[in-house]
Amino acid sequence: MIKAILIFNNHGKPRLSKFYQPYSEDTQRQIIRETFHLVSKRDENVCNFLEGGLLIGESDNKLIYRHYATLYFVFCVDSSESELGILDLIQAGLVGAPAHAVSAVKNMNLPEIPRNINIGDISIKVPNLPSFK
Repeated sequence: MIKAILIFNNHGKPRLSKFYQPYSEDTQRQIIRETFHLVSKRDENVCNFLEGGLLIGESDNKLIYRHYATLYFVFCVDSSESELGILDLIQAGLVGAPAHAVSAVKNMNLPEIPRNINIGDISIKVPNLPSFK
């Protein structure tokens, strides 16, 4: 079971935090701070699984994380979750999806800008836009 999802930058500033257990706001900030210190101090060549810390105080909980560019993606899970499955979720679901969307838009082969868009009974006339050739 996933206990929490945390995303923070290289300086420890949280960008997203979702806790699936009730914690006070102060405790949440302490958890984020401690988690950042635990994962940011680790070398890049060590495994991405970590046991210990306030959030994972229970013996069967662990942190699974990845560091991409300026962001840390951290999942706190219990022993019923697959470590490699969570790493795959981080890789494909959280990090890969935006890159895939950008790639799909870049690879669109439109011969010209559409002038009229028809969707069922709705017709939209596209204004003349400057050419970016």
